[in-house]
Amino acid sequence: MKTAAEKETARSAAVELLFAVLDEGAMLAQIPPSEGLSGPDRARAERLAADVLRHLDQIDRILKPLMRKAPPLPVLNVLRLAVLERAQGAAAYGVVNEAVGLVRSKRRTQHMAGLVNAVLRALPDPVSLADAPVPMLPRWLRQPLVHAWGRDVVAAIEAVHLNTPPVDLTRKANAAATDLPEGTLLPNGSIRLAQGGQITALPGYAAGAWWVQDAAASMAVQLLAPMAGETVLDLCAAPGGKTMQIADTGADVTALDISEPRLARVRENLARTGLKATIVAADALHWQPEGLFDAILLDAPCSASGTIRRHPDLPFVKDGSEVEALAALQAALLDRALTWLKPGGRLVFVTCSLLPAEGEEQLANVLARNPGFVVDKPNEPWVDPAWVNDLGGLRLRPDYWAEAGGMDGFFMARLRRA
Repeated sequence: MKTAAEKETARSAAVELLFAVLDEGAMLAQIPPSEGLSGPDRARAERLAADVLRHLDQIDRILKPLMRKAPPLPVLNVLRLAVLERAQGAAAYGVVNEAVGLVRSKRRTQHMAGLVNAVLRALPDPVSLADAPVPMLPRWLRQPLVHAWGRDVVAAIEAVHLNTPPVDLTRKANAAATDLPEGTLLPNGSIRLAQGGQITALPGYAAGAWWVQDAAASMAVQLLAPMAGETVLDLCAAPGGKTMQIADTGADVTALDISEPRLARVRENLARTGLKATIVAADALHWQPEGLFDAILLDAPCSASGTIRRHPDLPFVKDGSEVEALAALQAALLDRALTWLKPGGRLVFVTCSLLPAEGEEQLANVLARNPGFVVDKPNEPWVDPAWVNDLGGLRLRPDYWAEAGGMDGFFMARLRRA
């Protein structure tokens, strides 16, 4: 139990989150909420931790000249958080006092309160992160992307990663205008919010008129184009954004995922939006359907390297060692799912990855293994022809729509049984 001096605050929780990511290799989304912290404070702690990680290299460049050597990680994280808050416009006096108080509240770091005070008082006023170079992607990810698209494209992706991403919503087809928050309508029909805030307090949330979903993610179902009355399988369905999109068309959707706890999110989202789907908890490599499907969406497990703009902790947790095994799993799922299509049926293969090994190369390989299938090139009005590769796959990158806030990185391909 925490003492009065150690009472949990958004700042102290943010420091603990940073330690969990940088020392223990945990993803922010997987770290349990701190006990005794209110919902708004928890959200602020996560936002602060994510912003520090987004700007970590720039923050460390500012701190390095002010110290002879780096202090222990818990103290360094306090300093990093303080630099971020100063750069975001917080008053120097309050930031320094809070940082010194955080260090003093822990017995192991009490003796470093003087160092923290001295370093933070030596910061320039104002503190600006803009003078430091844009942080680069880790080598395991940057190298194949430079090879695929060149240094200028990768630099543009890194610049988008530096900005806090906007919130995108997917609306139900019958949603009333009064149930939609104020935002910008994107070319694919997604709503990009003019400003953030507490999601559950926005108009239409309780009515189930919409759900949060990155615009790029919603394009997978738009590419699948399910229709009322069709039988559709959503493989690896959790947390359910794509399941709701499919169900909203009137299709008969089966949502399958290997994780029962993650399927709980799908059930909650379906209940809130009043949409229906058959939920199945099973391993797709062993599950066998009772019949064939008109359409299948395979949102395969992947490195998630396309979601760094929303998950800036990812480069600090992953090292690329899992990509080979994930690519093999994607290929196995693809080959198995294709056998479940009716004649003339279609499958959309999706990964939220920037790596060609989990996208372009998968498409080329699956076509070589399955000569009975062809690629339907996307011709939807929101698709820029430059996004489509030679085989007909759709490559989405964070630097697309950059002036409007960018999008997550995805690869998608629509296969049809000939």
